[in-house]
Amino acid sequence: MNPERIFEAFPAPSYRGNQQAALRDIRDAFAADNDVVLVRAPTGSGKSLLARAVAGCARRADEGDPSDATGAYYTTPQVSQLDDVAADDLLADLNVIRGKSNYTCILPEERDTPVNQAPCVRERGYDCSVKHRCPYFSDRAIASNREIAAMTLAYFMQTAGSEVFRRRDVVVVDEAHGLAEWAEMYATIQLGPRTVPFWDDLRVPEVETVDRAVRYAENLAGTCSRRKDDLLAQDSLSPAEVRERDRLQELIGELEWFVSDYRDPQSPTTWLVDQSEPRARDADDDGDEPRGGPLTIKPMNPEKYLQHTVWDRGNTFALLSATILNKAAFCRQVGLDPDDVALVDVGHTFPVENRPLYDVTQGKMTYERRDETTPKIARTIVRLMQRHPDEKGLVHAHSYDIQERLADLLADFGVGDRIRTHDRDGRDAALEAWKAADDPDVFLSVKMEEALDLKGDLCRWQVLCKAPFLNTGDSRVAHRLEEGQWAWYYRTALRTVIQACGRVVRAPDDHGATYLADSSLVDLFDRARTDMPDWFEEQVDRMERPELPAFEPRAALGESAGGSGGRSGVGSGPGSSRRGANADADGRRTDRSSTRSSRSRRSSRSSPLADVWDTDE
Repeated sequence: MNPERIFEAFPAPSYRGNQQAALRDIRDAFAADNDVVLVRAPTGSGKSLLARAVAGCARRADEGDPSDATGAYYTTPQVSQLDDVAADDLLADLNVIRGKSNYTCILPEERDTPVNQAPCVRERGYDCSVKHRCPYFSDRAIASNREIAAMTLAYFMQTAGSEVFRRRDVVVVDEAHGLAEWAEMYATIQLGPRTVPFWDDLRVPEVETVDRAVRYAENLAGTCSRRKDDLLAQDSLSPAEVRERDRLQELIGELEWFVSDYRDPQSPTTWLVDQSEPRARDADDDGDEPRGGPLTIKPMNPEKYLQHTVWDRGNTFALLSATILNKAAFCRQVGLDPDDVALVDVGHTFPVENRPLYDVTQGKMTYERRDETTPKIARTIVRLMQRHPDEKGLVHAHSYDIQERLADLLADFGVGDRIRTHDRDGRDAALEAWKAADDPDVFLSVKMEEALDLKGDLCRWQVLCKAPFLNTGDSRVAHRLEEGQWAWYYRTALRTVIQACGRVVRAPDDHGATYLADSSLVDLFDRARTDMPDWFEEQVDRMERPELPAFEPRAALGESAGGSGGRSGVGSGPGSSRRGANADADGRRTDRSSTRSSRSRRSSRSSPLADVWDTDE
């Protein structure tokens, strides 16, 4: 790596904010022989441009021995972030490669077939006449031979050990704050009817210990191997059989990794096993051994997994994020020695008065208190709609259960015509429809605290309905809390809050308000204050309780108290859903006779949101 090249490699024609100072500090950190540099850069710092500059410092093919690693990887957990990179003209030399399922075959009779189910993977010895033009293999060849290859973190990890994507000189991980959690998720093994192709044929025992899970995993890996070999012996496979073969191969690798890691006395990984109840007919089986249900095998702090999938992939690393809140704790989670890692802090350039926090707390949103607090929050949202009659709003509902409760209450209050929701399958389409619409609708969202750019008039205010604490019913969370890791628990929630606060203020001249409705958020700020970045602590210190209009739902729709008219509930685009008095039970629009009020808003065509964490009801 040549860190002196960092300014030359910066892709923009000029600097803005603290970019020039950040490049200097990053250069100096690498020049001081640090192999890993954490870059803590808040929203609006231009992290992708900084990432490109670091990648440009990688050793080139003509600068070392043939055996030396050259070039760079750029990777991010978020599909939407990769989409933004691919669409940015300043980052045109980041050659993007995606998984096979994202490409379609170009053979005339297969143009609706994903590449991972095309004839080349269905038929033994198939000689594709157009492989040289196949979009997947073309992108892969380009990315593997150019200086900077860009991909999602999932694809990057899956290609560990690949002859195509070998070790490179520099690896840049954008949005790196969740690296440990992503690794835990990727290394988790789900064994159930949705993940094991022949689940109904299996006799699943009760698994009470990790030792028992290891023995079962060995047996299951053997069964999967035999099933896979039977498929490989066939000359031709159907698309469904191709999916089964590929899933079996993936499952074999997961099970063998688990068994190997658990039996390695040097491995630092702690494994946990959760088992669901069996179906009634399985539980009543007359076999000698009690039957068990689906299994989840979870690693905690999988340092060995990260070593293989990330740290062995490069010589030097830049990890960028706005919310790496505690350097030492982050390093421990991902298997790095804090003494060997440098931290570069990039200052915030957004005026604090443009990103205010407001305390509109109505009580706690814990499970026990939710029935009492949710109606109060719904009334508060109506008053905020009155305060922002011509501006779009975003409500972070945290879960689909809370989203549905709020939507029903807001419909009962008569403001459903200004409300949009989404479900799990249509979230991206609903989001894009809301962003593109002219009306100042309020979007009730679930798990959209990250990777969402709502610049300018796309959104001017947002509400955090619940402190985003991790589910203590999760065995990993419970295990850590049993060990007293409460600082980690609060820090993880704070990280999500800070990420959420950055959704509506995207530039120094942008502005947007964030309202806190759950009193546990205020408690969180007290408990996690030592981990707050200075610029966010300044926001918290300026937080105040605003004066809101008296509750008047008609005013929230832009109507006067004695007037008529207002807004219709017409949906905008696919995936859009409005909840209102004239909507049916699942949120689909029915005919309305009211007329649409005239408002002018700017729209956005940015990339859809993807790669989000699933959320329990």
